[in-house]
Amino acid sequence: MLGDKKILIVEDDATRLHDLVVIIDFLGESPIQTAFSSWQDIAAQAADDEVGMIILGNTHGGETLKQHLEGIKNTYELKPVAVVGEYGDINPEWDPYLRHMAIGTLELPITYNALIDAMHRAQRLNVARDAARGGLASRPTHLFRSLVGTSREEQTVRTMMDQVADTDVTVLIQGESGTGKEVVARNLHYNSPRRDKPFVPVNCGAIPAELLESELFGHEKGAFTGAINARAGRFELAEGGTLFLDEIGDMPLHMQVKILRVLQEKSYERVGGNKSYPTDVRIIAATHRDLDVMIADGSFREDLYYRLNVFPIEMPPLRERAEDIPLLINELVNRLESEHRGSIRFNSAAILSLCRHPWPGNVRELANLVERMAIMQPYGVVGVQDLPAKYRHVELEDDDPLDDLESMPVKTTMVGAGDVTLLPDGGIDLKEYITGLEQSLIQQALDDCGGVVARAADRLTIRRTTLVEKMRKYGLQRS
Repeated sequence: MLGDKKILIVEDDATRLHDLVVIIDFLGESPIQTAFSSWQDIAAQAADDEVGMIILGNTHGGETLKQHLEGIKNTYELKPVAVVGEYGDINPEWDPYLRHMAIGTLELPITYNALIDAMHRAQRLNVARDAARGGLASRPTHLFRSLVGTSREEQTVRTMMDQVADTDVTVLIQGESGTGKEVVARNLHYNSPRRDKPFVPVNCGAIPAELLESELFGHEKGAFTGAINARAGRFELAEGGTLFLDEIGDMPLHMQVKILRVLQEKSYERVGGNKSYPTDVRIIAATHRDLDVMIADGSFREDLYYRLNVFPIEMPPLRERAEDIPLLINELVNRLESEHRGSIRFNSAAILSLCRHPWPGNVRELANLVERMAIMQPYGVVGVQDLPAKYRHVELEDDDPLDDLESMPVKTTMVGAGDVTLLPDGGIDLKEYITGLEQSLIQQALDDCGGVVARAADRLTIRRTTLVEKMRKYGLQRS
């Protein structure tokens, strides 16, 4: 979420510092932890360009919140600060610079949702700061805010977008319905040199075949019955910008030939006319179909495929990046709140249940569910029992979002329940024996799951955060 920036945690309480580091590690962010001495000393440990957010916790020096904010202001540039502890409220009469730095208060015990909200606000402040000083020109990968997630799959998509956004290369986005193909296309446009020109989407599957040519290229007056006036097409409307051909796999063969010609010759003719119009548009195409199969059965032109597939981007289905679901839920809730369409929260058991759902409708299905829950449980907290039946994959309810970072198994599983372990005649060091057994089982789970921590945690029926802690404790590595 914060890209290559890190979260600076200033906290004198060792236990609270440890808990914060565990949560931030789980969210995929990089923490810098330190006790407080002075902001000048801290700046020597964490450079300005390294820090994306500061969490200000308990300090033993007796400084007030205003003094801390002034110290940060004098040491760093404008940095978002989330406050933990009993510092009191932000005074509206303070310097506006200080008020903008303090993005909110994290109540104890710190909840997952509260920390995510603070990170989103920090990101927005950083983006606004970069825009004010012209920093958007460099457009780091993490600015693709609509593509929420820390999974490897989603990070790969954002990296590929970052590589191709500044070019005029034709992009083909493939993926299941609801994975966010149009979101990618819009991000590519708005982060390209063409951002000040139009972005024009066309759903090739939603327009009747006999009207598609007129929609794309326009028509002259009298070209066909009902054409009482000349009309510009989508290519003309998108001049200088980006034309997004959604569901290109549904385009009829005769139109595929015409699109291929436009791509080759950079010009087109209106229906019923003979004048050639030059075109300067960037083409981004998308489809949920398997174009290789369509080429094999003759329903998609191979030459057009190679023209479109200059830079392919594959969108992963939501079921393959379940670890992104909590972040996506938070982003969707933030959008509801910003649009004044209500609010909702999900407890940890509900989120765990949603992470186990196959999501055939992908992110679109998740967005619909969040909006439905906001209508049914306005400003409430959704538990497993509140979810529609098909989304209930957890039997045990848990009302604590973090559960003190301890393991809360969803079901009880006995390893080797039919076996009897014999106590040696000379006795046994039970703690050492159990520790060794635990290490062995964790390593087996990691090996069986190819090093995927989330899946290993599921096999062990413990939380991912708990497994990460135990791996760190025992020095275990992914296979």
